[in-house]
Amino acid sequence: MAAALALRQRGVAVTVADARKPPIDKACGEGLMPDSLRDLAQLGVELTPEDGAVFQGIRFVNHQGDGQGETQQTDVATAEFPAGARFGPGGDSGFGIGLRRQTLHARLVAQAESAGVDLRWGSQVQLTQDGRVLVAGEVHHYACLVGADGQDSQVRRWAGLDRCKVLSKRFGFRRHFSVEPWSPFVEVHWGASGQAYVSPVGPKEVCVATLSRDQHCRVETLLNELPQLRAKLGGVAEVTPHSTDRERGSLTTTRRLTRVAVGCIALVGDASGSADAITGEGMGMAFRQALLLAECFEIGDFERYNRLHPAILRVPQTMARVMLIMDRSEALRNRALRMLAAEPSIFARLLGVHLGSEPVGRFIATGGLEVAWRMMVQRQSAEVPGMPA
Repeated sequence: MAAALALRQRGVAVTVADARKPPIDKACGEGLMPDSLRDLAQLGVELTPEDGAVFQGIRFVNHQGDGQGETQQTDVATAEFPAGARFGPGGDSGFGIGLRRQTLHARLVAQAESAGVDLRWGSQVQLTQDGRVLVAGEVHHYACLVGADGQDSQVRRWAGLDRCKVLSKRFGFRRHFSVEPWSPFVEVHWGASGQAYVSPVGPKEVCVATLSRDQHCRVETLLNELPQLRAKLGGVAEVTPHSTDRERGSLTTTRRLTRVAVGCIALVGDASGSADAITGEGMGMAFRQALLLAECFEIGDFERYNRLHPAILRVPQTMARVMLIMDRSEALRNRALRMLAAEPSIFARLLGVHLGSEPVGRFIATGGLEVAWRMMVQRQSAEVPGMPA
């Protein structure tokens, strides 16, 4: 939908063919960061608080357990969105917005209809060996074919663009709970088996998305490791709180492709590479790729799309690698999150790097040594009994 809107803005006739029918759902953390709202607004869709619920930053909650479901210590690190990243609705808000995935899709569909996109819902797409594209059994001619068909992209395989590196693979599950959001932040709860994201998506509803390297780690599993979170959702003992829908799952990867376009065929979204969902930037990356693709199509230069596309994934993939290292090492995670809890200004700057409001080079030059020093102090504190953190 994002690619269709970006191309229509440049006067291109666009047909979207999808075997499913809207509103289309998908396992998702359902939070749009300020930079994602900015890019979505460029596509003609401006969200408001009435679409879901606003949040003003990110909160990491580190649960250090005893291995039996009981928490021994909890470190909390909070960062509000930096002033330079205030790209919310109308361009002047410092908030992100959490909303149901189906609500977002419905807004995109409505904008596409208004923009004159030819929408072919319930239409199976077939890619033949002789290079033809069939939509609902009929040959469809095109000047550009965009593969926006997800991680297991058939367009990517058909076009010979499958050469890639998969740097990480994890499993995500999502459920909704009927409870009033208790925090103005998206909370990321770190447990032994993975992370649980809590995003407000309405005045009386939150989305809980879990991420783990263990495909058998479901929402219920992780909530049993995080008794404080389970209690906030209304659960007690080993009883999972009542959810308002069925659990939905998905695979999340960090994937880097060698090329994302060949001839008149291009890829966007997860089909073109991805970063682990822990970054919360999946939708934002797709919006930026769509805007870049439309620009390159207008000037007839898909090689430019190949050159500039990697920059869109660079920071999210780097952040994903750092946080996945923390996921694998409990000792490192404990030191890092304790440091961020003690130094909220560092956390805020890191969030600024993630959102693009602070250049990576400037942070490394001015804050890198401080981070290294703080981490070293945390390590010494952990190793020397009685040494203050």
